[in-house]
Amino acid sequence: MSVLVFDENWDGKFKKLSFELVSYSSKLAEMLNTSAIAMSIGTVADDELQKLGKYGAAKIIHATGEGMNILDNQTWVNTIFDIAEKENATVIVLSNNIMGKALAPRLSVRMKAGLGAGVSGLPKSTEPFVVYKKVFSGNAFADVLIRSEKKILTLSQNSFQLIEKPGVPEIVNVSVSLEAGAVKTQVKDVQKQTGKILLTDAEVVVSGGRGMKSPDNWGPLIELAELLGAATACSRPVSDEGWRPHEEHTGQTGKIIAPNLYFAFGISGATQHLAGVSSSKFIVAVNSDKDAPIFEAAQYGIVGDAIKILPKLIEAVKEIKGK
Repeated sequence: MSVLVFDENWDGKFKKLSFELVSYSSKLAEMLNTSAIAMSIGTVADDELQKLGKYGAAKIIHATGEGMNILDNQTWVNTIFDIAEKENATVIVLSNNIMGKALAPRLSVRMKAGLGAGVSGLPKSTEPFVVYKKVFSGNAFADVLIRSEKKILTLSQNSFQLIEKPGVPEIVNVSVSLEAGAVKTQVKDVQKQTGKILLTDAEVVVSGGRGMKSPDNWGPLIELAELLGAATACSRPVSDEGWRPHEEHTGQTGKIIAPNLYFAFGISGATQHLAGVSSSKFIVAVNSDKDAPIFEAAQYGIVGDAIKILPKLIEAVKEIKGK
């Protein structure tokens, strides 16, 4: 019996999300009186794999093979399934991101395992197995009972703290042999965004809405983002108007993000927008309407004109940074 955590790597490197998953799985393993085993697919150096042991992974399985550096749902699910069977894993933990959402349902069917999607914390109990999650775009919470012997969980980003539990994990390299034609996915071209922080990776996000009044007013918002080492984002009306590129649109129909700090300037806080940012650890809202829904979700709020307040915030940040 064990808890198996699948850790995605990005070009051979792990991110905070990876360590969050291991921290969660390690604590879950303690609740189940077992151990946490981490696994990753694709080329990753041993010193990078060792980092997972810092957060409680007792063992790390590194699966490689020709064609395994490309995400192919079928071959990756088969690989995770085979390792889970070998390690007698009764719980498999993945991230609730695009990759996790692609793999988890397939694993659930393959293993005849109950699926707890987007959980927000450790199980409330293990007998019976009850997990906790946000529902209705983060406006409510639900307890989900999973009755099956085996379970698949996807953890919402930024919903569990990093807990260091230093150790020296055993690294097991597994070579996966695929039959000819097994990999159905072909990558013909890769275009990576450069010169700015990726919105989905950012720890701090500075976002603007229609309260910015014009695309000509975006300069101070970008300046604040640069000072904070933050990514920039916007609400859907802003991208629809062409004020900002569509890849910056956050919300239910845009990008779902979970930064540590989210600034919302001139954003009213429609349900669709909050669905995409409600997992942020802290939300700071600036809006001239004291009754704007964004204030209900925000931990900190300023009632006022975003265009007038932005320069004051920039001045304050510069003073703190000594610039």
